[in-house]
Amino acid sequence: MLPSRMFLDDFFDDLDKPKKFDKMMKCDIYEKDNSYVIEMDMPGAKKEDLTINLEKGYLTISFASKKEEKEDKKYIHRERQSYTSCSRQFYVGDVEEEQINASFKDGILTIVVPHKLEKETKRIININ
Repeated sequence: MLPSRMFLDDFFDDLDKPKKFDKMMKCDIYEKDNSYVIEMDMPGAKKEDLTINLEKGYLTISFASKKEEKEDKKYIHRERQSYTSCSRQFYVGDVEEEQINASFKDGILTIVVPHKLEKETKRIININ
């Protein structure tokens, strides 16, 4: 008698499920020297495939890549698509837009987003 599930059955289970690219863009965010620092893993990405936008306090990091390949293979299962796009968005609030700095090295995207220095709004009011 054979078991109800063959050894490789689970290999094909997710063929119909949508792919989740947020797993691809894992990140750490921390504060350092009056700045937010975002470090994001982007394995296999190229600098020219990345776009970073800041609009209304939201920082959006997008990745789009198209791989040119011949379609001479008859695939049984395919997860490594020829076109990949994904994005992540973070609310950073009111920041020093002109001083945002981004670097990409060894598959890690690092973005430094300086806070705006807040003016002191506390004031003592004399009572008459």
